[in-house]
Amino acid sequence: MTYQIIDNVRVWGNPDPGALSQAKTCAEHGNVVQALLMADHHKGYSQPIGGVVAYAGQISPSGVGYDIACGNKAVRTNLMAADVKPHLSAIMDQIARKISFGVGRVNSEKVDHELFDDPDWRVYATVGRQEHDKLKSLARDQLGTVGSGNHYVDLFEEAGTGRLWIGNHFGSRGFGHKTASGFINLTAGRDFLANAPGEKMDQPPVLLDLDSELGDMYFRAMKLAGRYAYAGRDYVIKQVLSIIGATADFEVHNHHNFAWLESHEGKDTVVVRKGATPSAPGQLGFIGGSMGDISVIVRGKDSVENRDSFYSTVHGAGRVMSRTQAAGKMNWKTRTRSGGQIAPEQMLQAVRNYGVELRGAGTDESPFVYRKLQEVLDAHSETIDVLNVLKPIGVCMAGADEFDPYKD
Repeated sequence: MTYQIIDNVRVWGNPDPGALSQAKTCAEHGNVVQALLMADHHKGYSQPIGGVVAYAGQISPSGVGYDIACGNKAVRTNLMAADVKPHLSAIMDQIARKISFGVGRVNSEKVDHELFDDPDWRVYATVGRQEHDKLKSLARDQLGTVGSGNHYVDLFEEAGTGRLWIGNHFGSRGFGHKTASGFINLTAGRDFLANAPGEKMDQPPVLLDLDSELGDMYFRAMKLAGRYAYAGRDYVIKQVLSIIGATADFEVHNHHNFAWLESHEGKDTVVVRKGATPSAPGQLGFIGGSMGDISVIVRGKDSVENRDSFYSTVHGAGRVMSRTQAAGKMNWKTRTRSGGQIAPEQMLQAVRNYGVELRGAGTDESPFVYRKLQEVLDAHSETIDVLNVLKPIGVCMAGADEFDPYKD
């Protein structure tokens, strides 16, 4: 057994005191079956990132979080990395121009999608016509945009084969954020689109009974946001394939901020994973490291420990330094930062040394602010197998100093 049990919380990796305290708080509220921390855990809003909470008959909008259905998609292309390396700088320039990165961006190309005829849009009409129209319009505008923070589009070279892969990471954008805040507002008796009061990181989870009207509405809205996030990641991968003139022959696609209805230990359970990848036996997942580290394709094991983990694993390497620690405090009037521990030159040198062609990104996303991915994978060696190791050769993110409320 490679995990610890601390105050009934199952903990993989080295316990972070702040995240562990949040997990304990979650475990003390509602019909909790089990609370867990994956090895990449760190503090989040209410439920820690890398935290998993299984409930009997309840769901937590704060547990799923504001970036509903944030997740990863990776595809293996028909090209070798060597085919694109001579033109990599120009390719990354095209990706930065073609894909919409940054806060509040709308897609330069209006994307029509069958998703907008989904019957679950009626959830928002039930709340109010204004809410329905505003959120649907926002969703249409932002479908296929990547956002800021830790969201990216990467090109990878597979270790051993040299094959070229494409990967991305983002979620349901402003639509998902307003869905989360809207249901948290309704639970507190506020209007759906109200400006919520200042929220505290360590406050108890917001809980809804799944068989209540509000719980059912949230669950349907969350699943719609999940389909929206899938559509967005599909669209962006298609755009990048077009840019490099490639086709895909294999894909891996998963959420890591979501709630699933599952059966565990003989019980029907709602498993809320925030920054945690599902890892049922045989299930594939794409787990990203930092821009100066490997990413991997994994497969869940049929093992006792994987059952103990409620079929959950890491979603990334996990932060060891906050954004403010890394980049410093921002003065929005002068657009300058002060007090950061990571200098831009330090970050750029590290990325160059790793052989990555970088577009965008700030020091708060530098390799120095993350654990090494292999360390957290080792902590879950009894729950997952690593199938493919991917080394980044091109990384594209939003520019530095972009604050994104939609990131996980």
